Amino acid sequence: MKEFAQLRQYRTSAFENHWEEVASLILPSHRNTFHWQNYTTPGEKKTQLQVDASGMMALSRFAAICDSLLTPRNMMWHTVAADDDYVMKDRDTQLWFESTTRKLFKARYAPMGNFSAQNNSNYQSLGAFGTGSMFIDRFDGHHGQRGLRYKSIPLGELYLRENHQGLVDGFIRAFKLTARQWMQKWGETYFPETLRTALNADSETQYWFLHRVCAREDYDPERADQKGMIFTSMYVSMEGRSIMRKEGEPMEGGYNSFPISASRYDQAPGEVYGRSPAMMVLPALKTLNAQKRTFLKQGHRAADPVLLTGDDGIVDMSLRPGAMNKGGVNADGKPMVHVLPTGQIQIVKEMMDEEKSLINDAFLVTLFQILTESPQMTATEVIERTNEKGILLAPTVGRQQSEYLGPMIDRELDLMAQMGMLDPMPPRLKEAGGTYGVVYTSPLSRAMRAQEAAGFMRTVESVKELVAVSGRRDLLYPFNFKKAIPEMAEINGVKPSWMNSEDEMALLAEADAKATAREQQIQAAPGAAALINAGTKQQQAGVAPAGAPVQ
Repeated sequence: MKEFAQLRQYRTSAFENHWEEVASLILPSHRNTFHWQNYTTPGEKKTQLQVDASGMMALSRFAAICDSLLTPRNMMWHTVAADDDYVMKDRDTQLWFESTTRKLFKARYAPMGNFSAQNNSNYQSLGAFGTGSMFIDRFDGHHGQRGLRYKSIPLGELYLRENHQGLVDGFIRAFKLTARQWMQKWGETYFPETLRTALNADSETQYWFLHRVCAREDYDPERADQKGMIFTSMYVSMEGRSIMRKEGEPMEGGYNSFPISASRYDQAPGEVYGRSPAMMVLPALKTLNAQKRTFLKQGHRAADPVLLTGDDGIVDMSLRPGAMNKGGVNADGKPMVHVLPTGQIQIVKEMMDEEKSLINDAFLVTLFQILTESPQMTATEVIERTNEKGILLAPTVGRQQSEYLGPMIDRELDLMAQMGMLDPMPPRLKEAGGTYGVVYTSPLSRAMRAQEAAGFMRTVESVKELVAVSGRRDLLYPFNFKKAIPEMAEINGVKPSWMNSEDEMALLAEADAKATAREQQIQAAPGAAALINAGTKQQQAGVAPAGAPVQ
């Protein structure tokens, strides 16, 4: 409780008001969820402070961009492989890692896991508040069915701590459960009598709990109980200030791997929580909201203008379509009613477009409009643009591979191994200690490698110009197109099944050689026929053909 008070005080003074302001402009569903013991009515309207929705749309697109770049659902965006290249040469090891990757993706995207929905929520939290966290645990339900379960923890519930190296190694989560849910999780033994009435009445009133996880100081890898687990875990009920556990279990449990995968978009010095794109353009979001009010006023005045009349001019003028207003003009036809001049609404629109551009830049929307706005680009130009994307995205979005996806994959494999969902390790891999690494194959990883393809294409284009000028085709000899093309196809995301194998390429080469030989024979046929015809005529005339041996 003392630690929780300290973490709460640090977060309250540093971040919560900032998050609340961002939420009111860009993610109103999270308003009033950051302060300890907050309460919001389910279904409560929270958009009353918003005038412009451009920020919300940009955040939604940011989440979609991160999903398509890092964790696209239509492809296997990573594989696992042995750390040792020598071990990886073993075919049994190769097949084991291939099988493990396939099983991991099947468990991750199973309906019971709910990864896709929670992953999108995590990316939204990352874009709005700079910090996202995913809780990964065993699926609990359906009569012991094995699987994984994912939960994106709302930032308002999470209190983080770092170790001396800046890694998140502990947290306290403050969350609420009903009495019924409490009973489902811990059973009868430690159920507080103060909640018995709520349980018997099937009350949906929620009560506060704390879940504390941190690195274990008395860790002993030789132990088989909770002290043999790297991380210690404890649940505390705020109702009665008691430690929760099931009958026969110790007061504290544990985890072999860190149960949450916490990531930060960017970090300022001395801060545990991240900073987001929304925080970077918060002035633009606030300015755009104010400008939209002015725009609406100007639009209202333009559509329903203020009218000016003289002191003794027309009164009770009807604005009904088809109405006749006598006295609206004088005897000379001059209007007696005028429209109050207003400001230029176009200027306000241009000012709003300026702020929207900044917001879209921060949320990477503009970056991904390049290809769609320039569909006539050449292949080299496409590679160059992809290279630019990789350079711009690597420092920020690329961080999610190390802070978010890497720890998440470690946690998933640990849980699947505990549940017996993986095949036994092959002997060579087991002898090497089973160490592995993650190989990312996502579109972001390919974009970060696009510089290799861009450099190759730039060089080839330059040499082509030299060949055209000098006529020397030998200048192209240094390029190994046979090796470069498959790797460029991999970088650009071409399916392996769309590429020919070595055997298929050998058959095509053989067919090309035969076709070339036939074409050469056809082209040489007229000359050969003429030569034969000339020889025949010489023999008939008694003259030996040229080149014939002397008798």
